[in-house]
Amino acid sequence: MSDALIPPVGIPVVAIDGPGGSGKGTIAQMLSLQLGWHLLDSGAMYRIVGLAAVKAGVDLDNGDALAVLAEQMNVRFCENYVGEPASVMLDNEDISDSVRTETAGEYASRVAVHGKVRKALVQLQRDFAKLPGLIADGRDMGTVIFADAPLKIYLTASAEARAERRYKQLMKKGESVSLPALLEDVRRRDERDMQRAVAPLKPADDAVVIDCTSLGIHEVLQTVLSLMKARHLL
Repeated sequence: MSDALIPPVGIPVVAIDGPGGSGKGTIAQMLSLQLGWHLLDSGAMYRIVGLAAVKAGVDLDNGDALAVLAEQMNVRFCENYVGEPASVMLDNEDISDSVRTETAGEYASRVAVHGKVRKALVQLQRDFAKLPGLIADGRDMGTVIFADAPLKIYLTASAEARAERRYKQLMKKGESVSLPALLEDVRRRDERDMQRAVAPLKPADDAVVIDCTSLGIHEVLQTVLSLMKARHLL
């Protein structure tokens, strides 16, 4: 058996995958808060590696050195109230602000193409699976990390909708951003994530695909909760 298929025994996991800006992080946190389950924001793991690498002067194309950094990380996610992203703790330091930047997102997409980095983070991510359950958000949660999860969601939306959502978020923060530039960035990241050789972004064969282009966040939440009840996870 491939190590990618070894599940956390007896621990319910809901894997939520999808492209950047699809709302999967918000849904994951809302579920975690409502149910009292643990939360894994796997995308942040790669952002953290990228930020740590740049700080340490490590080339983002050096998979070996990046893997060493990844193996040494001690990461926790602390859920905040609904509407606020979970806090990200690295070695007991709050790095939430740095992790959520567009720059960190670009680092993550570059770091994630390295097979050695992904391998280094596999067990670290699986260790988040603890009772009463785990909501795992990412791009390969259902296809690789938790391939035997009882419920896999693939949350998607049009590139235009995702770019517009990100634009509004950044404008609210007072950042000067260009919508056309954000749209181009979304499309570039999608292409990179979907075409990478290792764990490309795609729905798991048994995932439930939810297109939220025209859905509100609470509609998506209720859909996922209904699916959890149907799978006897609630």
